[in-house]
Amino acid sequence: MNDQMPTFVRYEQGETPDDWDLEDKIFTQDKSYKCPTYIQKTAPCSGSCPSGHDIRGWLAIARGMDKSPVEGQAWQEYAFAKMTEANPFPASMGRVCPAPCESGCNRNEVDDYVGINAVEQYVGDWANENNLKLAEVGAATGRKIAVIGGGPAGLSAAYFLRRAGHEVVLYDANNKLGGMMRYGIPGYRTPRDMLDIEIGRITEMGVEVHLNTTVGKDVAIDTLEANYDAIFWALGAQKGRPLPIPGWEGTENCIDGVEFLDAFNKGWVVGTAQKVVVVGGGDTSIDVASVARRLGHVTNVAKTEHSDGSVIDFTAQDTAGVLSREGMQATLTSLFPIEQMTAAEHEREDAKREGVDIRGSVMPLEVIKDETGKAIALKCCECDMKGNAPVPREGTEFEIEADIIISAIGQAGDFEGLEAFDNGRGFIDTDAGYTVKGHAKHFAGGDIIKPHLLTTAIGHGRVAAATITDFLDDGEIEKRPTIDLHQFNLLEELHARGKEPSAYDHQPTRGTDSEDFAVHNFDNRSDSQIVKHTELYKGHFPYEAREVRDEVHIEGDNVLGNFEERIIAYTEEQAQKEGERCMSCGMCFECDNCVIYCPQDAVSRVKKSDRTVGRYVETDYSKCIGCHICADVCPTGYIKMGLGA
Repeated sequence: MNDQMPTFVRYEQGETPDDWDLEDKIFTQDKSYKCPTYIQKTAPCSGSCPSGHDIRGWLAIARGMDKSPVEGQAWQEYAFAKMTEANPFPASMGRVCPAPCESGCNRNEVDDYVGINAVEQYVGDWANENNLKLAEVGAATGRKIAVIGGGPAGLSAAYFLRRAGHEVVLYDANNKLGGMMRYGIPGYRTPRDMLDIEIGRITEMGVEVHLNTTVGKDVAIDTLEANYDAIFWALGAQKGRPLPIPGWEGTENCIDGVEFLDAFNKGWVVGTAQKVVVVGGGDTSIDVASVARRLGHVTNVAKTEHSDGSVIDFTAQDTAGVLSREGMQATLTSLFPIEQMTAAEHEREDAKREGVDIRGSVMPLEVIKDETGKAIALKCCECDMKGNAPVPREGTEFEIEADIIISAIGQAGDFEGLEAFDNGRGFIDTDAGYTVKGHAKHFAGGDIIKPHLLTTAIGHGRVAAATITDFLDDGEIEKRPTIDLHQFNLLEELHARGKEPSAYDHQPTRGTDSEDFAVHNFDNRSDSQIVKHTELYKGHFPYEAREVRDEVHIEGDNVLGNFEERIIAYTEEQAQKEGERCMSCGMCFECDNCVIYCPQDAVSRVKKSDRTVGRYVETDYSKCIGCHICADVCPTGYIKMGLGA
């Protein structure tokens, strides 16, 4: 929390006009030749959201400012429709997204960020409980697109392509859709019944799905190119990276974190060894260590079979009779100090509470084996980081006993049968708009171009779908905006409420402030500008504590065998209160400050029958003297001073 009181002072005591910015020197006493204009900019929460949410928009719905144009529609349904304009997985992302939007939230400069992630989860859960559907499928275009991979990027692309009216055929190598959401994240973080509902909404839009089908093996690339107008590659990064240390390669009980989680989530892992060491430091390594801790330990481990180091063939039948559950030890090491680990802080704290031993500034050196060739320990040393390179500290070597060593240091794609798309580093290279370099009508997104967040992959799918639609129109792809999000559109808002401007008669007129064919003195700069906290009148906002989601905290051995969800969702009241904490950066939130403080009574509310979001106040420019007071007291930074007559 920011301990300083949120105050605002335009001029510091003792300043003279010589100290002012050039922009302020336009004043003659309290007058200037500027008048208020209304400038829509992107809120930093949305600017930080990889999926492209209009976060400010659905928080305005939660607090009751933006009411649905559909009579009797619940606010949650309206908010869900707004959310799914950018992201069809609000319940899932409300649980697992590390919420960069909250780090970017301007309210951090007042007291504490808005609980955006928790509101998203609440609305997503409400939608699931009330069987809400996604938007209608667009008018048929006659175009057919293949989507390769049923993870977050592929499902997102399929959703937005269907909204555009294209026929979509989705291929996935697994027996269920979901990708890393299902096979790379434990069920206590993404409950499977919830995931099935969100995926089901997309397939119900008419997506043709082929499961247990590997493109490059079961379906040739030439076949795809002959039968589809465009191909979107969303393979994911399903292969973990081995530890580059002596003793790792070929050792039976040294595996990577991706294959471990994949095996667990497919039901192939019933237990693990008594002592597990996980080398990593990101959220994947946290998940691996936490799952290992929850599983308990086994006294007998079924034989594993590796295919290119990517699959553990533990089946329930193989293991059911030989595995027994007892307490076990899970140790997680990271090259970085604990406080600098890339895993989100709350994930680290949860893992520690659940009994995972987390050790920072530890560099693995060698796998120690017994006479049978099995790993029995990991030799390490303490280290310091120079950039991303570890520097060992001499004389600090030590060993950590281990029955299994798991590498969670990175991921790459599996290009068997798809070698032409491999950039040599295990990924696909793309240009702007996610077009695949050197391959006409091929597009790619998600972890296969760069492993990142699930919400990032969802954003890739959204943008790629728009790019594919653009490409199919005329073969050309227009440049995407700098800030490529789903944005509030004032003209669409006016149209939805039957208040659009009248037709322009193309006759000369002096000014547009009294005309009804134009939206006067409004400019949408949200595709290129993000509103900074310094543009806000932060003194408007009193301290208000954030609503905190409860969590089920499990201590020590009580975690064994417990795979229940640990996040407790907001109540409706909590979700609405967090909506009220949103500062609506870059968009009017109808506070009346400009109306109250204008010394000339030049600013007034728009007639109630004509009001919409973004059109709440208007200025009588015959009264305005350009004093800037309305802009100074605008809490959201929506009012700017522009040149007037």
